[in-house]
Amino acid sequence: MIVFRDPSEVPADFGPSIAAIGKFDGVHAGHRAVINKARVDAAATGARLVAVTFDRNPLSLLRPDKCPESLIGVTQKLTFLGETGVDATLLLTFDEALANLTAREFVEHVLVGSLAVRTVLVGEDFRFGRGGAGDPALLAEMGGELGFRVEVVDDIRSVDRDRRVSSTWIRELLAEGDVEGAGRLLGRPHAVWGEVVHGLKRGRELGYPTANLSADLEGFVPADGVYAGWLVDEGVQGGTRRQVRYPAAISIGTNPTFDDVPVRQVEAYVLDETDLDLYGHHVEVQFTARIRGMVAFGGIDALIAQMGDDVSRVRAALT
Repeated sequence: MIVFRDPSEVPADFGPSIAAIGKFDGVHAGHRAVINKARVDAAATGARLVAVTFDRNPLSLLRPDKCPESLIGVTQKLTFLGETGVDATLLLTFDEALANLTAREFVEHVLVGSLAVRTVLVGEDFRFGRGGAGDPALLAEMGGELGFRVEVVDDIRSVDRDRRVSSTWIRELLAEGDVEGAGRLLGRPHAVWGEVVHGLKRGRELGYPTANLSADLEGFVPADGVYAGWLVDEGVQGGTRRQVRYPAAISIGTNPTFDDVPVRQVEAYVLDETDLDLYGHHVEVQFTARIRGMVAFGGIDALIAQMGDDVSRVRAALT
């Protein structure tokens, strides 16, 4: 997948294109429905398939008091969009200059001028242009004038809950620790991504060494507790970058037994590995099931016994 970070980076002969536009926070099932429909159109016409998105939620600039925590970071977003099979992603920097473009300027400069769009696919709630003045109806009107058509992709709804699949719903589930429910809406395990850094090394002292993720990790951190999941190492081995996937017991919280961790921390114990050196590596930690909530224990022995039981339950959950 090609990544453009500004319309000026798109080659003059890149188009024609089919563009799917959205915030794509989470790249969940609803977002992929838009992209999948665009893929069909692109295959039928021979056009390039492009995802047009932003480097941040526009609300972070326009209404920071109303801006929710993002489900994924930019690195994750590009990875997940690449996995959908798009030919390119145009990752727009949402700054004052972009926010002040009128709806027509956005269409003429970004969609027509740089991408030579023939079809634009959006969700029902798509808004664009200064003050959010543009909607799908206005986009379709401009398309008739400027030579592209617009398709509005219906919402994807959960069959059992009859609720629209949305980033808001996924955040609610993660805040409750329901990573399985969130995974169903995402179409993949929810994950965080970041660099492994040095911690207090208490896990190693207790027989369960953990990979501690840096505080500036990407991705929405689920509720405190212990989870079953996977650690995907993206480090360089033998001079070659390759991914290695390990089963892991994952802990989120502030270590209440010792009460010496000031901020919430994500740490993962790779099952049956005691000398794995991941420091400085970037890893993805995927959550598949919640084992228990986070509690404080009365002593080291009780904590170690619980950790042993946690690992057994994680092992069972992953088989």
